[in-house]
Amino acid sequence: MRRADRLFQIVQILRHRRLTTAMQLAERLEVSTRTIYRDIQDLCLSGIPIEGEAGVGYLLRQEVNVPPLMFTEAELEAIQVGMRMVQTWGGKELSSAAKQAMIKVEAVLPARLQQYQSLMFVHDYYIDNRDFKFLDLLRIAAREREYLLMQYQDVKQQLSQRKVRPLSIYFWTGTWTLLAWCELRHGFRNFRVDRIDELKPLGQFFEITAGQEMQDYLEMIAADDCAN
Repeated sequence: MRRADRLFQIVQILRHRRLTTAMQLAERLEVSTRTIYRDIQDLCLSGIPIEGEAGVGYLLRQEVNVPPLMFTEAELEAIQVGMRMVQTWGGKELSSAAKQAMIKVEAVLPARLQQYQSLMFVHDYYIDNRDFKFLDLLRIAAREREYLLMQYQDVKQQLSQRKVRPLSIYFWTGTWTLLAWCELRHGFRNFRVDRIDELKPLGQFFEITAGQEMQDYLEMIAADDCAN
């Protein structure tokens, strides 16, 4: 990692933590604590409002906006490929957001990288079909913790109506899947988004409930893996 990148990372870490020791910074950035002490001193001399001391920890006295540093070719390639995937498969709202975000990224690139294009290609236009029809609604409902009424078609093409708590949406083996707590089955269920026929927000919101959250599901899966 270049020193300039390391200094930028130190500021970003301190922005998101209350008190951070030199040892924690050193482990995170894979350098010695002596290097961290020197970096902190240089940041302070450059006007970054860091307070603290060796052996105690460091924090920022106030919010600091640091302009983004230059991307490496590999970092830029990761951004380009990721943005193209979101534009294609992320739903209308995120597709538009990804396009705008890429414009902003390209606006701050140095001249030598402005024409850089990854040779890993993904369609960078939104695919408007059944697979992605409900993505925006599902994402917003999961974020707002809003109950949904869903008509779902299973693998045998049998329809059922479910009231669910949407917890997360994940993409694997080429398919978007909803993880939800199903009120009908009183348990966690995974629903393929392309098998949802109808979806309606209910205007009802659910509280954090022990045993019914995404973290509970992940812990259950981890426990099953260990048992097997």
